[in-house]
Amino acid sequence: MELPQDAMLLRIFLGEDDRFEGKPLYETIVLKARETHLAGATLVRGAMGFGQSSRLHTAKILRLSEDLPLVIEIVDSEEKIRAFLPQLDAMMSSGLVTLEKIQVLRYGKRAEA
Repeated sequence: MELPQDAMLLRIFLGEDDRFEGKPLYETIVLKARETHLAGATLVRGAMGFGQSSRLHTAKILRLSEDLPLVIEIVDSEEKIRAFLPQLDAMMSSGLVTLEKIQVLRYGKRAEA
């Protein structure tokens, strides 16, 4: 799969406890991105964060939160990312979604000489 040099980064901020149809929302989003043949998705688990409610979510022992912050980053062409947005919107009831135009410098393995 080739990615254009000018691409789009979709960044999704959500909580570990967020669900869609009884399943973890983060898992549902990543699997839907794969099913849609987007170029790639990465889930990152945060050690600490807060959102609109200003409620602190942290992994500290004395203040253990099971609802840790998560970020999913998905990269592909602008066309494919924008086509994915309605599916994402149908899955999310809260959270933050951002888009950035990016330049792809490398995608996949370098060709053997």
